[in-house]
Amino acid sequence: MERLKDRVAVITGAASGIGYATAKRFAEEGAKVVVVDLNEEVGNQVATELGGTYIKANVTSEEDVQRMYKVAFDTYGRIDIAFNNAGISPPDDDSILTTGIDAWRRVQEVNLTSVYLCCKYVLPYMQKAGKGSIINTASFVATMGAATSQISYTASKGGVLAMSRELGVQFAREGIRVNALSPGPVNTPLLRELFAKDPERAARRLVHIPFGRFAEASEIAAAVAFLASDDSSFITAANFLVDGGISGAYVTPLSE
Repeated sequence: MERLKDRVAVITGAASGIGYATAKRFAEEGAKVVVVDLNEEVGNQVATELGGTYIKANVTSEEDVQRMYKVAFDTYGRIDIAFNNAGISPPDDDSILTTGIDAWRRVQEVNLTSVYLCCKYVLPYMQKAGKGSIINTASFVATMGAATSQISYTASKGGVLAMSRELGVQFAREGIRVNALSPGPVNTPLLRELFAKDPERAARRLVHIPFGRFAEASEIAAAVAFLASDDSSFITAANFLVDGGISGAYVTPLSE
């Protein structure tokens, strides 16, 4: 199935985790993939593997974001899909009582301001084409409180969700769809690192998931591919939860 045949997709944070899984899925569905990441070595490897283009960019830099879309457009002549996925979840972002202002600002810059910049500078390309799909990575914690506090991360993802809704409404009549993707905990290097450093904190996340397991990155990528494709042509300004039932559960059943 090639739902994305010949479409051009720009993916930030595409060298690992959800970003890489999505780049792979997009390529399998026929898209030309623009791999955006700060990791040059891995980014180039991913682009080569998928027959795409690698662009090194710091998504918190206005100039870098403008340049990455210009390069993507100059290379392929169009931009159909923007998956604004780059984000961080550092250990110094914790309870509001202990998280310092520098940690707060750093997470806001990477997780929220970057999405603002990526949307701001891709929209004109899509307006000219009269169509496009923007998918912004939020989180289930934008919908409900987290079991383990990460105050700036949670606030940033709430911002991503609110911004996605507003943009989805604003640009719908121009043929541009904007949706927030809200994953639950995903089996990525970031989560595995948390398990290694603090198994108890990581285990607290697992107990809240009705499925009793974390998502695989490929499962999240499948949801992104749906939002990018015409199969979701009447979906915009939505909070697309892919959380294993977390947000729907009052309590989770005990294992037998």
